[in-house]
Amino acid sequence: MITLADDLRQATDAVARLGSSSADYEALPDAVVLAGQKQLAAARRLLDTRSAWMAATIARRSRPELGHSGLAAQQGFLSPEALIQKWTGSSKGDAYKLVAVGTMMADTEAAEKLVEAALSSPDIDAAGMAGFVAKVPWQAPIARAVTTGTLSVDAAESIRSGLGQIDAAVTAEKLGAALETLLAEASTLNTDEVFKCARRMRDRLDEAGIAAREKQAHDDRYLKVYRLSNGNVRLNGLFAPEDGEFVLSTFDSITAPRRGGVRFVDPKRAAWAKRLQEDPRSTEQIAADSLVQLLKIAGEADPGRVFGGRRPAVRVIMTEKALKPGQPGAPDLADAADSAEFAAHGQIEGNPVPISQETIGRLLCDTGTRGIQLDAEGQIINVGRDERLFTEAQRAAMAVRDGGCLWVDCDRSPAWTEAHHSNEWLKDNGNTDLADGVLLCHPHHLLLHNQHWTILRNGTDYSLRPPVEVDPEQKLIALPSKRPGL
Repeated sequence: MITLADDLRQATDAVARLGSSSADYEALPDAVVLAGQKQLAAARRLLDTRSAWMAATIARRSRPELGHSGLAAQQGFLSPEALIQKWTGSSKGDAYKLVAVGTMMADTEAAEKLVEAALSSPDIDAAGMAGFVAKVPWQAPIARAVTTGTLSVDAAESIRSGLGQIDAAVTAEKLGAALETLLAEASTLNTDEVFKCARRMRDRLDEAGIAAREKQAHDDRYLKVYRLSNGNVRLNGLFAPEDGEFVLSTFDSITAPRRGGVRFVDPKRAAWAKRLQEDPRSTEQIAADSLVQLLKIAGEADPGRVFGGRRPAVRVIMTEKALKPGQPGAPDLADAADSAEFAAHGQIEGNPVPISQETIGRLLCDTGTRGIQLDAEGQIINVGRDERLFTEAQRAAMAVRDGGCLWVDCDRSPAWTEAHHSNEWLKDNGNTDLADGVLLCHPHHLLLHNQHWTILRNGTDYSLRPPVEVDPEQKLIALPSKRPGL
């Protein structure tokens, strides 16, 4: 029987065989480099598991009721997290993560030992057994996955914090079912993606809580402007997602050419982008000067026309059920009567935080916001044309459908992408139809063409086919939408 200790020894032996210097690693063949990366990840997961166990032990021996006799206090620290951070050189967040995950694992282990002991007792009845089973926390599958090394501590904390806690609306049974689904997908996702999936699951389980979280985010907003001792003025602020996306969209449109944004085909826009790229100011200085310029324009404008010009695009994405009858774009009352469930939530493009149906209705009344609905398959109606370039409306539709660069593991938002013809315009006589276009960021668009990768479409599904040099079998890689789920 292979124990966890054996697993750790085997993992460290495999890592040791990779070499002991940068030169050793540089000499490794590509296949060994790829395998070695997986071996390092496996070894780190096993070591992180033990780090979590140790963090939980330190936390238990430093619990508040022990006072100054607690382990952390004896070493001169106010909390176990502070001790862990100091001795590991990690961040405060990493220390809290180790304690949280380690404590979850310890609680699970203790509860399961009680159940095991109860099972071996001849006097236990069904009711008593149910009581012991109920003590096992709903997060137990997370703890088991970390213990066996199949889930990293980082991913475990993302799931734990993303799904949240039991409350009146979200029971342990609901969270357990969501957890089962999430753990099945977690091995193919990175930590950030796991957290987003967990938050979306929580939002679907707790629609009523979305409005409350929106209100809290709105109440937390602030903007501080103060003068430093040297006469400079500093700004510090926090915005709710709705307003924050408008701010980001504004500065993205101002500085995009300096930060790897899209290439412009229109001669005037291309000339503007070239001037900005050659501007001697830093990107941050351009942003600062632009803010002052925007404030001057606003201060000198007619109060009734401050926002009368072209505004940065902010799009609200929602399914039909998220719209109440009477809202712009909503189905009529007769259609609404056939819907068993109308209340739902939407999304601001590029932001993972959901918005309530009330916010959807309010934003759709704003002429600076565009509402876009999705059909059952998440596909947009074909509006193909005979020209080579996609229209602005088509690009907007692709942005909603793809959610950003469609390349595997790329997190570039739609604002940083270019439209690629999956049926190439010249080689395949491709049409400029929505279904045959996908969004790719500039680096991945170049990689696709220069290294001869191919994007294929089957109905509403897209796949990436690597060149023979990368994969002799050319196995297709699924390209799911990056759009946050609704």
